[in-house]
Amino acid sequence: MNSADNSFKVNNDVKIAALLVATIASFFTPFMGTSVNIALPTIGLDFGADAIVLNWITNGFLLAAAIFAVPFGRLADIHGMKKIFTYGIIIFTVASLFCALAPSPFILIASRVMQGIGSAMIFVTGLAIITAVYPPQHRGKAIGINVAAVYVGLSLGPVISGLMTQYFGWRSLFLFMLPFGFLVVGIVFWKLHDEWAASRGEKFDFIGSVIYSLMLFLVMYGFSSLPKIDGSIMLIMGVIGFLAFIKWELRIKNPVFNIRLFKNTAFTFSSMAALINYSATFAVSLLLSYYLQYIKGFEPHTAGLILVFQPILMAVTAPVAGRMSDRFDARIIATAGMATVTIALFTLTFLNVNTPLTDIIIGLMVLGFGFGLFSSPNTNVIMGSVERKFYGVASATVSTMRLIGQTMSIGIATLVFALFIGRVQITPNQYPELLNSIQLCFVVFTILCFVGVFVSWYRGNNKG
Repeated sequence: MNSADNSFKVNNDVKIAALLVATIASFFTPFMGTSVNIALPTIGLDFGADAIVLNWITNGFLLAAAIFAVPFGRLADIHGMKKIFTYGIIIFTVASLFCALAPSPFILIASRVMQGIGSAMIFVTGLAIITAVYPPQHRGKAIGINVAAVYVGLSLGPVISGLMTQYFGWRSLFLFMLPFGFLVVGIVFWKLHDEWAASRGEKFDFIGSVIYSLMLFLVMYGFSSLPKIDGSIMLIMGVIGFLAFIKWELRIKNPVFNIRLFKNTAFTFSSMAALINYSATFAVSLLLSYYLQYIKGFEPHTAGLILVFQPILMAVTAPVAGRMSDRFDARIIATAGMATVTIALFTLTFLNVNTPLTDIIIGLMVLGFGFGLFSSPNTNVIMGSVERKFYGVASATVSTMRLIGQTMSIGIATLVFALFIGRVQITPNQYPELLNSIQLCFVVFTILCFVGVFVSWYRGNNKG
């Protein structure tokens, strides 16, 4: 029996509940990401931390989430989506409390790592649950709503963060997460009873999971530590670990990640396109947060209000693009989105001290429109290109590409900052170097996204 047949047998109440909990979870995790980016300058003043340490408050979360996404995706396929999703919500909520109580930047980073682990469990299961309960002809619409929730979280993050940071302190952002966690857990226990364990009874590849986690840690941490020599060494070791991981996964019966999925052109190039897109866009809010608060001298809430234009356009565009990908060639829609993002990033390379706010806002709106066009169709292609029993791994792949891309994006910014500014607290004396760093980052991101246009197009004809 195919996945569509199984999906039609799912009660409508369960479909709505599944979409609701996945959508709420998809809202508050990105909300936390953009909230923290706006609050970083305030956190830096509070702890007296330099820009490199501040970036690790974001990077630690992303690194942990990326490392654990694939193993938890496989565990969800074996033991049940609902179980892993619920544990993830609980871990994320507890970690949010620890973040709010953190007495030092290093405890805050450790708590953010814990948040990242919970986030990995949430993301790899939420999307997979939606895919499991919705038939293909309605899946793009459901995924579009879920993706829109991500963008609503991104939209409200800067605004609410700016206000809360300015009037209640940055710790209030983490306390704000607690009610969402309680709400989602309550709905899960009330309405969702199926575990959606399509690979129940299969063995978990513990050795492959360890190799994968170590490999990804070495690659991502090594990249973010460049240009130091230990960063180069870790990067080389990570590449060796990647080759070892592929060799191991091809040998065993039940791998943690089915490498053979990459024989599927649509799956492979859609995953690559997602990786490139997030690598080129995630650090935009961080860079503009620095630019608006340091270079332009705006208060946190004002900077948040300016940054909100990008995710608002994402939230409006994503559901429409997702619905279109159910009917038309997703490649054309996603590639048009990638090209639009490239144009927007190119306009931001010209930022300077005198750049009008209208130019920045227009650039952010074009960026949001392009990202909304790209993300939903691209995700629909990835999830629709695999068998039902690989939904957890496919969902984990979506999350991993996003998280690796986000980490690379922050890593590029960290590398450029290290080269231009060094490990010092940002003061007016460093503002010229900060502006040069921001401009160079946007040049790199524009080039990356331009390459992504061709990767997105090369995936071939696919209607999701």
